[in-house]
Parts: sequence; C-alpha cells; structure tokens
Amino acid sequence: MKSSFEMQHPNSSFDPTPFLAPRFWPTWLLIALFRGLVMLPWAWQLRLGMALGDLSRYLLPRRRRIVETNVAMAFPSLSPGQRRLLVRESMRNSGIAVFETMFSWWGDERRLRSMARTEGVEHLHRAWKAGRGVILLGGHFTCMMLCGRMLALQLPFHILVKKSRNPLFEALMHHYRRKHYQGVIDSHDLRAMVRALKENRICWYAPDQDFGRKHSVFAPFMGVSTATLTTTARLARLSGAPVLPIAYRRLPGNGGYRITIHPPLAAFPTGDAVEDATRINQIVEQQLREAPEQYLWAHRRFKTRPADEPGPYPPKRARRRSRTR
Repeated sequence: MKSSFEMQHPNSSFDPTPFLAPRFWPTWLLIALFRGLVMLPWAWQLRLGMALGDLSRYLLPRRRRIVETNVAMAFPSLSPGQRRLLVRESMRNSGIAVFETMFSWWGDERRLRSMARTEGVEHLHRAWKAGRGVILLGGHFTCMMLCGRMLALQLPFHILVKKSRNPLFEALMHHYRRKHYQGVIDSHDLRAMVRALKENRICWYAPDQDFGRKHSVFAPFMGVSTATLTTTARLARLSGAPVLPIAYRRLPGNGGYRITIHPPLAAFPTGDAVEDATRINQIVEQQLREAPEQYLWAHRRFKTRPADEPGPYPPKRARRRSRTR
C-alpha cells in the first residue's frame, strides 16, 4: 500500500465519428449551447438553471407527476400549498443540476476549487490507510455530479454508474468520467466493485434508487416501505471495506458547495439485510431532510411495491392513451 493518495487520470479520448448521423444533431446542438453557457458567471448559470426547471414543469408533465407523487408520499403532513412549493423548488434544482453537470465537464479547475468547502477528509485518510478500500456512501442529490468532480480534484476514487439511454450523451459522460475519476464501474458489476475495494480503492456509491426486487429488501424510507438495495452491506461484507457516509449540499445564494465526509459506520454490516438497509435509508433520509428540495425526486423511488400494494405511478401506456382522448 502506498503512503499517500495517488492521483490517476487515465488517458481518455472521445471519437465523435459514430455520432454524426442526423438523429444526433439535436443532442449536439444542446451540447454546443451548454458548452457556451458554462463560460457565463456562475450566478447567471444558477438563474438559468432555475428558469430551466420552471420551464420543465410545463414541458415535462410526466416528470412533474413523478415529483408530485414522491413528495406526497414522503411528506404527507405538508399542506397542498407546501407540496406545490417543494415540487417547484425540486424541479428548479433539477434544472440547476443540468448546468452543474456541464460545469463538472468543462468548468475551470480554479473555479471549482474555490466553490468547494470540504470537511472530514481526515476520516477518509484514516479509513483508507487500513488498506481495505473505502465505500463512500452518498445519495442522489441534484448537485452530486458537480460535488463529485470537486472532490476528485482533491483525491482519486472510483465511481459507480449506470448507462444513459442517449448513446451520444452516454459516450460523452464516459469520456469525462474516465478523464476526471480514477475509475468507472458499472453499478451492476458487483465483482468489479469488490475487486477495486480489495485493491484498496475508494468507491463512491449511491444506492438510493429503485432497481426492482432483485437484490433488494423492503425497508422504511421517509415512512414508506421502499425497495432498498442490499448491495452496500454485501460490498462491505465481501471486501471488509468501511462505509463512510458523504453528504453534499448547494449552499444558499452563490455560496458554493459543502462536502462533508463522516466517520465510518460502526457495527456495519450486521448480517440482517433489512436492518442494514434501514440504516442506509436513515442516513440518506437524514441528509435530505436538511435540504429536501435538493434531493432527486424525479426518480421513481417508490416504484416497486409489496405484493399487496398498487404502484403509485400511472403506467406509461395509460398516460399515452389519456393524451390521445
């Protein structure tokens, strides 16, 4: 084991040749637009992101309904007016996340460093020196992409990802991920994750999404029985790696971002899949309650239900039929 963090940025080149067909032109136009917009002052980009989020409430009704459903299930005590406000702010934050993602690709390193306030790195150093790798446990907050890039400027780590449906966007994301991070692992490749941890790598993992019943148990999340991946506990058990929660927030106004790394979880995993999944959900829940508008409510977090419960989201076919009536 080496005595200090080792920065590794693999050579990564992007070949645009496979993406010159007309069907990719709209994506190219959007990329060119945002490539220019990231040159604007950051305060302007934040305002444009909020405007994009406001526009998406009308142009993306399916996404708005998902956010509305999630907010209603997670915050049943809120009044209708409070829920509408949270939905609006959530979609504004998702709009800002578009600019944050582009800025994570093309932003100047000096600007990125000046915007980040990182706390608790000493916990990560101490855990990493044990030589068993480290699992950084995060959640799907809208500023995750940008905060990941900011942290990568300070230390190397692997990220776990799932593929985008747009092949051009996926190719670009893969290019910049390979450029900015030490390694990229498919979120379904458990063996690759364990191998990286046994090589004493740091892996950033956000398990708080619904991937169906396989490798999941039902555990409470925001008071709702929620399909929760058991992968975090399995990774910790198979590799012996400690699990360190990491939180990230966009600070008010133009105040930048705060990234906080917490000490390793004690007595984890326990061997009880539901108990371990519940603990993971509690960590994410505690973080999102501090800034619920910054959580990624556009994901169908409560899609998979226990056998006796109907799904909370309208089926896609039903939505299509309703629009043709």
